[in-house]
Amino acid sequence: MDCSEEVQSLSDEASTPIEMKKGMSIYLDILRRADKNDDGKLSFDEFKAYFSDGVLSGDELKELFHTIDTHNTNNVDTDELCEYFSQHLGEYENVLAALEDLNVSILKAMDKTKKDYQEATHLEQFVTRFLLKETTSQLQSLQSSLECAMETTAEQTRQEREDNQWITQINRLQKLIDRLEKKATGYTNYFCLSHYNAFSLSVITLPSNFTIHLRVNVMKPVNNLPPSQHILIVQRQLSVLEEEVEEFRLALRQYIDCASAQTGCLHVAVQRLANESRFILYEFWEQSNMWKNHLQTNYSKTFQRSNVDFLETPEIMTTMLVPASWWVLNNN
Repeated sequence: MDCSEEVQSLSDEASTPIEMKKGMSIYLDILRRADKNDDGKLSFDEFKAYFSDGVLSGDELKELFHTIDTHNTNNVDTDELCEYFSQHLGEYENVLAALEDLNVSILKAMDKTKKDYQEATHLEQFVTRFLLKETTSQLQSLQSSLECAMETTAEQTRQEREDNQWITQINRLQKLIDRLEKKATGYTNYFCLSHYNAFSLSVITLPSNFTIHLRVNVMKPVNNLPPSQHILIVQRQLSVLEEEVEEFRLALRQYIDCASAQTGCLHVAVQRLANESRFILYEFWEQSNMWKNHLQTNYSKTFQRSNVDFLETPEIMTTMLVPASWWVLNNN
């Protein structure tokens, strides 16, 4: 081998692609599509533009970027993409491998069809057209299944984000009430946050120097309030027997679906406490009388009756009126 041949051999070795597991070629394609300046790597801006899905925040995307960037170069290359995603593929490892084989097989079939179709007999052309049609139908069916799965996960993500926003708002309200209760310690004038019999009442005491504005917006008795000025928040704490959790979840889902469609219901959210079989249900009602009407519906009574078997301890229900303007502000 002369010098020029040796140089050519080394050049060929250097340009040989890194061997990857079957199915991993998708990351070469990702890099090609995301790498806008064709420098063989992804900057954070390129990474963000390609991977942003409207769910992860900018900070979360940056954290993910630096997690993938194990070489600490402030860029991501194909090896790093493969290394990160291969740890999380699960069943999709087989899917990607099958897609890679399918892609090769389809390209081979298309190439042969292009070469042989014109010279084929009428019957052979018919068979080719039939096979193309059936292959397309099968691929479209798979695509429909994938699109359905994508829509379902997107809807679940949207609902989780919406519920988290509500829980954050509720926690803010709870902190406000907690502060009011602390300020009220030692005074003897009592006002109820709820005026509904048969349910537990949140009771606090108010200092004499509280402003009239605060008394009106937070503590004025329910019966004297114009309906348009306040909305009603109902909190229901449900401690479920461990062996009844799955049946309870089904009943809860039916209840939430029905309540959400009820006139006057603004929102329903549920939170399960970590490592516990305790659920906290939050209901937001436009007016208190609409909530009362809801309690008389068949689906509400059915849910109450089923809870007799599901719950470990009696349900705790509390209600609270908040200014309607809070709702408007939180939804703008």
